[in-house]
Amino acid sequence: MTGLRTLFYQPGAGIAGDMHLGALLHLGVPLDYLRAELDRLPFARAFRLEAVTASRKGISGTQVTVHCDDQHDHRHYSTIRRLIIDAGYPGPVQERALAMFERIATAEARIHAIDIEQVHFHEVGALDAIVDVVGAALALYWLRVDHVVSSAVELGAGFVRCAHGLLPVPAPATQEILAGIPCTYGGLEGEATTPTGAAILATVVDTWLPRGRFTPQRIGYGVGHKDFAVPNVLRIALGEYEAALQSQVQTHFRIETTIDDMSPEAFEPLLLRLFETGASDAWCTPVVMKKSRNGICLTVLADDAHRQALIDLILNESTSIGLRVLPFEKHFLPREVLQVATSLGEVRVKRVTQPDGRQRHKLEHDDVLRLAQHHDIDYRTLRQRLEREVADVLRES
Repeated sequence: MTGLRTLFYQPGAGIAGDMHLGALLHLGVPLDYLRAELDRLPFARAFRLEAVTASRKGISGTQVTVHCDDQHDHRHYSTIRRLIIDAGYPGPVQERALAMFERIATAEARIHAIDIEQVHFHEVGALDAIVDVVGAALALYWLRVDHVVSSAVELGAGFVRCAHGLLPVPAPATQEILAGIPCTYGGLEGEATTPTGAAILATVVDTWLPRGRFTPQRIGYGVGHKDFAVPNVLRIALGEYEAALQSQVQTHFRIETTIDDMSPEAFEPLLLRLFETGASDAWCTPVVMKKSRNGICLTVLADDAHRQALIDLILNESTSIGLRVLPFEKHFLPREVLQVATSLGEVRVKRVTQPDGRQRHKLEHDDVLRLAQHHDIDYRTLRQRLEREVADVLRES
């Protein structure tokens, strides 16, 4: 992964939807383009997008304000989806905007223990938040970047007043959206990151805490409306990124339990649930337990963000009454997933870079199987053919 056109988010003072738009406009996204595209929204006459030069603590940039005539500050998730779809945006814009709102809706559904279709937005359903999200998708589409990286996101401290009353910072939706994402806390007093800002980052960032080499070419600053002890600005850099060639290291956990009183058929749905809950890997090994009882050793690998949820799942949905958790280091190579066109159809290819700089790749099994069934060719023959074609394509790229 070398020479990728990359956006580098640096949310050391947090991120909100208006700050994000300001930073991308400051980077060079044309305001006229953004206004023209936002006019495609069904309620375009109910708002006006303003962008001015402003500064915080001596740092100048672009400050965005969405002036709204519409006072409809709450909408259902399904209503927001329909508003975005009806605007008729290009596929990547629509998909990214819908993905951002889906993250928020999923977080709200989990917090309130309701179905996602029942989610009723308040602040995030307001017209200005919809403009922030759709505007973000439009601006990113215009920039045409290959990769997005980010440093840790600051969440702030204290309390924030919202439709549900006075809540501690970060707001529950913000924290839920950023589960598994590197965050910092207490760097400033107040709400540094909003649910909208969190959803934007969680949707667009490909690599967190990048360890590769980034060469900045342009810098954009989005100026916020609050006044903190630190400059209330979001910095986003546009440049080229080269991933580190050495293997990356993460602390992971090995969760194990031995079970001798559970039906073998029950392990398959359990494994599926473990993967859905965030397991990096999971498997079952036959073992002989004390008193020569036959049993199964269930092993699950997890990162820190999903460790407790997986522990709870095992204890809730298996017959285990205890387990072991062992920390270990996980070393893995920088990787990318490519979509390669062949004479038989598209196939996903995972390509990794070794510490010596050489690359190797592997075809996605599910895609090979799908093409073999579609063309009625045996799996082994078709895979050999695809391997040759993919190697030729990658050699020429």
